[in-house]
Amino acid sequence: MKKALLLGTTGIAVALAMLAFGFVAGNPQIAKAGTAQPVQTAEPVQTAEPLQMAGADTKIDRAEVEGIIRDYLLKNPEVLLEVQDALEAKQKEEQRIAHLGVIKNAKDQIFNSAFDGVVGNPNGKVTIVEFYDYNCGFCKRAIEDMRALTKTDPDLRFVLKEFPILGPDSQKASVVSMAFHLMMPEKYGEFHNALLGGQGRATEAAAIKIALSLGADEATLREKMKDPSIPEAFSKTYDLANKLSITGTPSYVVGNEVVFGALGQDVLAEKIEAAKAAL
Repeated sequence: MKKALLLGTTGIAVALAMLAFGFVAGNPQIAKAGTAQPVQTAEPVQTAEPLQMAGADTKIDRAEVEGIIRDYLLKNPEVLLEVQDALEAKQKEEQRIAHLGVIKNAKDQIFNSAFDGVVGNPNGKVTIVEFYDYNCGFCKRAIEDMRALTKTDPDLRFVLKEFPILGPDSQKASVVSMAFHLMMPEKYGEFHNALLGGQGRATEAAAIKIALSLGADEATLREKMKDPSIPEAFSKTYDLANKLSITGTPSYVVGNEVVFGALGQDVLAEKIEAAKAAL
């Protein structure tokens, strides 16, 4: 984290120096007057003497300008943090606006895909969508959030979107999961709880074992696992996740907001209430 901050602030310092140099070199009023003015940053920089220029063609001393910037930043290092915070806030807002457009344009794919399982109230007023991987440790812990939220909120529709990103075992387990959902959607919630809430790694064999225990016919299940619509659904989910900046699990879509990470029941409950208020 410190290294990333150092690299970011170093880049900002260089940018400030280049900006100041460009300002002094390119300001036509300075060129006409024949003298350079003090460089302006967050507050006027106090220098012993202004940069002197004999005429419009005089070259600016780059080292001197950079020295002014360096001295100012050393005396006011908090400026770098302020710039970093401002940059992060701007990027976050730009990302939020971009997500609004994606959610609007892909509303049915996000909230009403035929391949997604639904727990809670299928006709609930508010929908939360979870992108998850069966081998994600954080997802395994977050399953308790799902159970608690659907138990305490009768108007909550909880959509489960398969997003296998943690290797071949996850992908094969999700193929079984989606095949089972196509066969027995009414029991998908039980299947999901058993596989994600179980001990050990989720694999194809483990998923099939759970499916059979819930009444699935093995031959039919294995045939359904070959359905070409399953990999097509995965491809669409990966594309959707990319557009929503989702790179890890669990991640959620609540109303018009993307929520990253296992933030806990209380945070999700707040997001759900905000989504209800926006209806």
